[in-house]
Amino acid sequence: MTTVTQEPKADVSAVGNPADTLTIIDNRTGKHYEVPIEDDTIRATELRKIRTDKGGLGLMTYDPAYMATASCRSAITFLDGDEGILEYRGYRIEQLAEKSTYLEVAYLLIHGHLPSAPQLEEWTDQITHHTFVHENIKEFMHGFRYDAHPMGMLLASVGALSTFYPEAHAIKDRSCATYRSFASSRRCRRSRRSPTGTAGGCRTCTPTTISHTPATSSR
Repeated sequence: MTTVTQEPKADVSAVGNPADTLTIIDNRTGKHYEVPIEDDTIRATELRKIRTDKGGLGLMTYDPAYMATASCRSAITFLDGDEGILEYRGYRIEQLAEKSTYLEVAYLLIHGHLPSAPQLEEWTDQITHHTFVHENIKEFMHGFRYDAHPMGMLLASVGALSTFYPEAHAIKDRSCATYRSFASSRRCRRSRRSPTGTAGGCRTCTPTTISHTPATSSR
């Protein structure tokens, strides 16, 4: 929690190691604020505590185009536009494109690692089973106006598919398969953006090179 003090020197005992905090002095009031630093970022909501009166909204950040704002933590993607780097789970996109299939990459994104041959076989069977379109969905799509825009039809149809998988929203239910599928992606560092607007992320969650032979032949 952020510690606010009227003293000339801020009390940092409540926020842990002083080296992991940012000291802000509000010259309007003379107050000192200690803001925790995590993964080279601070929470914008901490600035809301800096205010001139109790009923005020506090400071807000103004950052057009997200030039210096982190919006999420990601264990899946690392992106550095300046260097031309795109990684999924620590694997360079060029390597995945050359050595892995579409379904292998899909497995990687969800489970955090490339599948073995038995895992890929089971995964392919599961995907194949779910590629069959329910007759009700076909009827739903036939209900669109004859000249409806394809993107609008796609958005509506994907939304309608959620009614056939009501358990899909239970991503926090440990007894649900959906939870187990995405549990591996919950532990990660915060993604951040450089001053040029390119996104950054965690390089420590996964290796940076493909260290095994993919389960299927190259495309």
